[in-house]
Amino acid sequence: MDIFKSGSRPTKRASSDYFMGTVWQDPIVEAPAPAQVRAIRVTFEPAARTAWHTHPLGQTLYVLSGTGLVGLRGQAPRVINAGDTVWIPPHEEHWHGATANNSMCHLAIQESHEGRVAEWLEHVSDEDYTLPDITADKVYGSLFK
Repeated sequence: MDIFKSGSRPTKRASSDYFMGTVWQDPIVEAPAPAQVRAIRVTFEPAARTAWHTHPLGQTLYVLSGTGLVGLRGQAPRVINAGDTVWIPPHEEHWHGATANNSMCHLAIQESHEGRVAEWLEHVSDEDYTLPDITADKVYGSLFK
């Protein structure tokens, strides 16, 4: 058994190769083989987001605080709030991050496959980030003003 005391593993700033804006990562678990689970707490400052990416075995997001967005290729981003859980199936191109005016923190849980947890693609354009979601605007007001 391993116990990692709070603060024993440093918070790091996420790479600009895979994230836009200011994003902080706190490792939660990276289980040794043969286990494959990986979990990380990710904090996005307002308007920060991931690049487009996929996961070979899917991904679960659990929103810890704030208001965020999750987007699928060709669709308007959807609003996610503290307490929401999102399941993203294997190989589905997606991104996630904070809204323009709010920070968001989530727990990202995924499994590795052949040593990889994600395939990173291009950065999310401002156009894709701000695609209007009429339902969200009705419920939450405009997130992009």
